[in-house]
Amino acid sequence: MQTSADSVLPKNQKRGRKVHPFQRSQSKVVQFVENKQDDEDELENQTLSRNELKKKANDLLRVRQTFPVYQNKEEIMKYIRKNQVAILIGETGSGKSTQIPQFVLDDLYAGRFKGAIAVTQPRRVAAINLATRVAQEYGCNVGEQVGYSVRFDNATSSKTRLKYLTDGMLLRESMMHRDLKEYSVVVIDEAHERTVLTDLILGFLKSLIDGPRPDLKIIVMSATLQAERFSSFFHNAPILFVEGRKFSVDQYYLGQPCEDVVDSMVRCCCQINQGEQMGDILCFLPGQEEIDKAVAIMNKISPCISETTAVPLMVALPLYAALPPAQQALVFRPVKGFKRKVVFSTNIAETSVTISGVKFVIDSGLRKVKVWRHQLGLATLLTVPISRASAMQRTGRAGRESEGKCFRLYREADYNQLPLQTEPEIARSDVTSPVLMLKRYDIDDVVNWTWFENPGKDALVLALQQLYELQALDEAGKITSRGKQMALLPLPPQMSSVLIHAHEIKCLSPAIDIVACLSVDNFLLNPPPELRDEVNERRLALCSAGKRHGDLIMMKELFDFASQIHTPQERVEWCKQLCVSHRAFKNIAKIKEQLRTYCKHLFNDDVTQQEENELALDTNTNIARIVKCFLTGFAKNTAIRMPDRSYRTVLTGEPISIHPSSLLFLNSHCPAIMYTEYLFTTKGYARNVTRLELAWLQEIAGLGAVAKQTVASHEQSV
Repeated sequence: MQTSADSVLPKNQKRGRKVHPFQRSQSKVVQFVENKQDDEDELENQTLSRNELKKKANDLLRVRQTFPVYQNKEEIMKYIRKNQVAILIGETGSGKSTQIPQFVLDDLYAGRFKGAIAVTQPRRVAAINLATRVAQEYGCNVGEQVGYSVRFDNATSSKTRLKYLTDGMLLRESMMHRDLKEYSVVVIDEAHERTVLTDLILGFLKSLIDGPRPDLKIIVMSATLQAERFSSFFHNAPILFVEGRKFSVDQYYLGQPCEDVVDSMVRCCCQINQGEQMGDILCFLPGQEEIDKAVAIMNKISPCISETTAVPLMVALPLYAALPPAQQALVFRPVKGFKRKVVFSTNIAETSVTISGVKFVIDSGLRKVKVWRHQLGLATLLTVPISRASAMQRTGRAGRESEGKCFRLYREADYNQLPLQTEPEIARSDVTSPVLMLKRYDIDDVVNWTWFENPGKDALVLALQQLYELQALDEAGKITSRGKQMALLPLPPQMSSVLIHAHEIKCLSPAIDIVACLSVDNFLLNPPPELRDEVNERRLALCSAGKRHGDLIMMKELFDFASQIHTPQERVEWCKQLCVSHRAFKNIAKIKEQLRTYCKHLFNDDVTQQEENELALDTNTNIARIVKCFLTGFAKNTAIRMPDRSYRTVLTGEPISIHPSSLLFLNSHCPAIMYTEYLFTTKGYARNVTRLELAWLQEIAGLGAVAKQTVASHEQSV
């Protein structure tokens, strides 16, 4: 993507037809990359014969040859072979994510490199999609020469030489094999997204090439012009720019701010469907809740509109990280007949995945981010405006195959007030897990480590304090045996602490079930306001233990009930009645098995044996043991009930309310609560809430003397 003044046409550029209620931008007709077919498409992952693989690869070769990266293969590879660290800036759609790893793979088989190739992605969706596509282009099945490794899913074998994997998985591999001897080349893709783990990997790789791995080759690929920052970090490594062919994208703005972004987006889709040429629509919304609402509305009204006005039938599809791969694949397949595909997506479709056929983009200008509040030790989920760089990336999705249009659901004046770049994730995130990884590497001075961007002394000190309270570090700041166990589990340190304590008191199996439920997004769905009371009554009637003890115990009960339903149709209806995500159950079961495997190796114990003696949720004693396991990990996420029936956090005294989605929302008899999520809208809300007894808080060393005094003084006042 070009963001310089050269990419903007003059104000007297011929204007396109005005589309009410949008106003055409008078000064911005932006050029973007062409791509005749999605280079990050997800195709069906099925085993094909050698002849079928060869035919498919030959068919895709014609598409590959249209990519700018492929057309400049020799120049790019000369540059990569010459430099140990290569910074490559390729416009979105230039083919860098699929073609360059294959070029390096060809060099590997030609004997120029020894060892495998790792290509990191910020998101598991992108890692799976890219590996699937590249395997087809290379003429093999996924898991053979080309594979992927993401959290709770691995498709590799002894044959695999090109592996797409998430940032977190490469970090985990580096814990097991510190020098990454398995790899000769590491490709950091989508480096501009600047996730915490991407920044951490960049720091690790720099320490490797400056130390034990001077032979390791690093390729940093980005879609935006932030090359100088990457270059200076790697000792002024050279930069190569790869441009692509471009189509113009007309931009339209609203004259007035919209009040309901979902309603405005649905109306805009209908307007495009009635007044524009054929072509698919990509809509950017902040989160899953808004997307599911928009999809439901669109699929309800679309048949009526199509029948009465003779316009294409709009087929609405969701796209967000929590969707299973089979559902994600639907957005990449063309629709047949007189239909128009409308994809409602989070910012996952900005750069990580690309959808072929899109001519129109509708941009809400919003995204959801978790902001870590260092003073409170809490993560807040906020809906915030995007940056101008993100807005341009979204706009560019309409100009991949032909001229397109972007409709922005905000005013042009609002766009001009947006920040230029998206702030790096590390500046607003909890760095407890990264600090634990550094300690696992025996790095003592985490403040002065080779951070790509230092998160700040305050954030690091709080992370060290949290790890000490979780008993992952000793008083000297050295990692403990418990901390090493926590680092090896694919979970946040708090969750890892829960499972370790659960193993110690022999209630590991139910703890794994609950952790698995918490590890998927939107297991419990928010019912519509008009059905909320009815759904809550059903949940209360079914989950007798959860009714008293809260949401974590309710999750365990719901998972157990669902596991006993063998007919898929019955389970779908059961989930609908209780407003539970049906597709989440499959993911929960998968994560549960993965966690059991990890725990079996970690504790050198047979989890199955514990399952035979699993704690039943039929006594308060058993439930108390399970809840106390979670309290060891979430001691800071606790609040005490005040005489006026409000709740205040134990450590800071901040007011907090139980979220209406909680089973304990109407329960006014909890002396204290624990929660795993903090959400701030008009005020602070606790989500995934569990009832606590005041005595349990005094048992937890992690709360510290101040918190214990707070509990004691509160008991006296009551």
